Amino acid sequence: MRSPSIGRRARPAYPVLLLVAALAAGCGPGDRPTSAPGNSWQGPSALATGARPTAPAGPTASAAPPTPAPSATRTDLRHVFPVRAGNVDYHPTHSAYPGTDIFADCGEPVVAVTDGVILEVSRVDRFSKRGPLGPYNGGLSVSLLGDDGVRYYGSHLSAIATGVDAGVRVRAGQQLGKVGRTGNANNVCHLHFGLSPKCTGHDDWWIRRGVVWPAKYLDSWRRRGNRAPAAEVTAWQRRHGCPKAPSDSAAAG
Repeated sequence: MRSPSIGRRARPAYPVLLLVAALAAGCGPGDRPTSAPGNSWQGPSALATGARPTAPAGPTASAAPPTPAPSATRTDLRHVFPVRAGNVDYHPTHSAYPGTDIFADCGEPVVAVTDGVILEVSRVDRFSKRGPLGPYNGGLSVSLLGDDGVRYYGSHLSAIATGVDAGVRVRAGQQLGKVGRTGNANNVCHLHFGLSPKCTGHDDWWIRRGVVWPAKYLDSWRRRGNRAPAAEVTAWQRRHGCPKAPSDSAAAG
């Protein structure tokens, strides 16, 4: 994972130090993409450009139960960069599977990429170096089922916003949590970001962590563009379906 970073702001040595630290992080080697195993993810019960405008933070009043993946025919959906911060950096690639690590200070806001319904929330850090590897590596995590049918996943959070629970509807730019270093983040503040189809919604961490490369979409959103990942995610699912198990014992972010 020695790819050059993209979207780098001219800041002191902050991104360089983080990139070096991230190479040793648990989000790193050993992961395998498109098919990797699953233990149950037990649910409850962040780098954006500073210039990126976002919708008001705080959960909306609606709390409808999660619905099946909506039709990807909507073309009016707004997309925003998943972290609202001034000092941000991220990789164009991510160790052995499609995903992106977005580096920012711990505590920076993590926001909803687009309109949708909260699908999964993990408010407790159950990660242990003794295992199992995979199901709990994300630490505090949130996934959003966008109205475009894409599941947007963010992990290693330090906190989840009050009222952000499964079934709650959110808007693009609404705060979901804060950048952190829970799970296997290896003490490096960053957001692991993944794009995937909904599939089972639970017990599929090897899909949820990411199946298509997010960098080109992050590049667009950072420039105030609106490039949509729905077509690529849908095409991936048509080719692969929803693998029921990973191909090996790889770790996950």
